[in-house]
Amino acid sequence: MENKEIKLELRNISKHFGGVYANKNVNLNLYKGEILSILGENGSGKTTLMNVLSGIYTPDEGEIYINSKLAHIHSPKDAFEYGIGMVHQHFKLVDTFTAIENIILGLKEKSSLKEALDKASTIALKYGFKIDLKKKIHNMSVSEKQTVEIIKVLYREVDILVLDEPTAVLTPQEIEKLFNIIRKMREDNKSIIIITHKLNEVMSISDRVSILRKGEYIGTLTTKDTNERELTNYMVGNKVDLKLERLKLAATKPTLEIRNLNVLKDDGTQAIKDLNFFLRGGQILGVAGIAGCGQKELCEAIVGLRKYKGDITHFGESIVGYTPERIKEIGIRMSFIPEDRLGLGLAPNLSIVDNLLLKSYKQSKGIFVDRKSARQEALEIMERYNVSAESIDAPVKNLSGGNIQKILLGREIGTDPNVIITAYPVRGLDINSSYMIYDILNEEKAKNTAILFIGEDLDVLLTFCDKIMVLCEGRNMGIVHTKETTKEEIGLMMTGAKNLLEMYPEKHYGFASDSLIDNNKEEVHE
Repeated sequence: MENKEIKLELRNISKHFGGVYANKNVNLNLYKGEILSILGENGSGKTTLMNVLSGIYTPDEGEIYINSKLAHIHSPKDAFEYGIGMVHQHFKLVDTFTAIENIILGLKEKSSLKEALDKASTIALKYGFKIDLKKKIHNMSVSEKQTVEIIKVLYREVDILVLDEPTAVLTPQEIEKLFNIIRKMREDNKSIIIITHKLNEVMSISDRVSILRKGEYIGTLTTKDTNERELTNYMVGNKVDLKLERLKLAATKPTLEIRNLNVLKDDGTQAIKDLNFFLRGGQILGVAGIAGCGQKELCEAIVGLRKYKGDITHFGESIVGYTPERIKEIGIRMSFIPEDRLGLGLAPNLSIVDNLLLKSYKQSKGIFVDRKSARQEALEIMERYNVSAESIDAPVKNLSGGNIQKILLGREIGTDPNVIITAYPVRGLDINSSYMIYDILNEEKAKNTAILFIGEDLDVLLTFCDKIMVLCEGRNMGIVHTKETTKEEIGLMMTGAKNLLEMYPEKHYGFASDSLIDNNKEEVHE
């Protein structure tokens, strides 16, 4: 790589917000025809740096050079003119427009729809994209939308592409297709930057890896000469033991049973269809599925936040139609750790103490709220989970994503639950914070807590969970032992190409053929 032509140079780039530096004197380069991964913990400045490169932010200090010439980038439009395009994790598409209408949206040069279709089709054919360019965005899958975003930047003839967490919501098969397309782009002398937190993907796709830590550039390694452990140590600054364990426990009788569950989305369409499964104490049941396949609605139905049809029982007692307050009143210890930390989980403008009070204020006697206990609990959570905050009176919106998640987890687990429902508990968190949360959930599992774990990283689901239930468009494709399946099989189930419930109904109905009938049936993990 050292003899290759340098396409992009970032020299002494600094960007601060108030008195806090997001990037400080960052220097790195990108070669022509290479794939460079950017790694770093939460708050390390990865996204800020890419936003500087793509014109969303203007650097406070430093310079950007394209093809050895100083570039003046003050807007995304400027970035496009220098041949730089960014595909954001959250797509920027108009749902009611077709793919081709989104691709040409905002272009100065006017061309007929036929000319645009011809050009976009040529790009799709060249790199191996399969897409119906006349299809409306709201009818597309996540991978199709991502394809539109990539074609949109290629249509503008960029030769530097920035991909922010491009595999976050893709199946293993879709990831492999995307990586093959990225490799074709490299062969075409495109220069690609990928931001990802998945180390196995870094090792698979990139030529080099640049590491940021606390806003500063640490160094760049050649991928073939390094490994996941070394990269993690560089990211964190010290040695980290990456050990994800699956506790092996004798499973108890079912704690929570779900039968014939049907749940609607907010728009009235079906989110969950005729779903049957149950949770045992001392087990972690993972849930895999493409984003939007009913995970959110499933969680909300179980904890009483969304109406549903079907039957839910807790140790044999029906809780159908119960609100979260009613579930708590009758002594059911159920905790919900939602996907939306600052929307559904915590109140962003309230302090850490006040957010803890939201869970317990109704237990106060008389008209006065017991703030003393809440303050003590806040201090204990901050110490136990190593929460970084100004004080327990700081608004949670001022905390990083990892610290917000620790507060939420600490509050929910503090109620001593026997059921935990958690959706994407480590999404957007750094390595250290993620492994701390896995350890906490394992501690709860050891107490015979039943845990439903909705995740997006199949490697984690396969290593951490006892079994995985796979959803496709709200339907159960089967429940598999993690030691008896593969990522490829789960990927096929996620897309509906493989339905184990139809293939082997006697084996995959719930956990066993008679699982929903014989509640006394015991099951032991070997």
